Amino acid sequence: MQIGNIDFEIGRRPYIMGILNVTPDSFSDGGNYNNIDRALERTREMIAGGADIIDVGGESTRPGHVKISEQEEIERTCFIIEAIKENFNIPVSLDTYKAKVAQAGILAGADMINDIWGLKWNDKMAETIAHFGVACCLMHNRHETVYGDFLRDVVSDLQESIEIALSAGVSGDKLMIDPGVGFAKDTEQNLAIMNNLKPIVDIGYPVLLGTSRKSMIGNTLDLPVDERLEGTIATSVIGLLSGCSFFRVHDVRENYRALKMADAIMKSKVV
Repeated sequence: MQIGNIDFEIGRRPYIMGILNVTPDSFSDGGNYNNIDRALERTREMIAGGADIIDVGGESTRPGHVKISEQEEIERTCFIIEAIKENFNIPVSLDTYKAKVAQAGILAGADMINDIWGLKWNDKMAETIAHFGVACCLMHNRHETVYGDFLRDVVSDLQESIEIALSAGVSGDKLMIDPGVGFAKDTEQNLAIMNNLKPIVDIGYPVLLGTSRKSMIGNTLDLPVDERLEGTIATSVIGLLSGCSFFRVHDVRENYRALKMADAIMKSKVV
């Protein structure tokens, strides 16, 4: 899968997407990196820790978040994207579901759009991605948390997003999908997704897993946001064992090491 100028060979090793929230109110690190110097220093740290992609987010999508205007999101993200591309040779993903923000971000240098609504929020998003020929991640989400057959519905929803992308002209080799842990799902449903990732992997596109510090971990372990590292690593390793290829995390170094160790074990041979 080509993202920017990097060819990601799916299955060769797990790939890390480092989270860079340039927001004042994200659930875990709001306000920490919405300054260009701090954002660049954080990017440098994540690259040193093993990040393969930097995912820039300008609007918090935590439960109960306040939506911001397209212009404000553009102003928060685009100068950061430009600075990262000027200073580092690493693909940059823009976490947005708004077509105007996506276009501005791509023009600023973003190599990928990470859409938490799987192209279903904005009817111009798929067209925008296809026009610029960038990669995209389609995450599972829905307005209602009512399901008939939960696992089948998640797969079906993702297939709908894929069809929207392909119909708009997005190349199949530019797509990855995300099961949407923490979105339109309660704790038990999130745990069920983690225990049933294979049907999502079997759809046939690279899978990005984004569980870092999420409420599923906090609720299961009864821990605050800043104590969810071990829980996150456990989910990352389970994701790798289940066939996921990309891992969106805050704690890059620790997840990179755990995934590298797990990958080495999985690929070992009897001698």
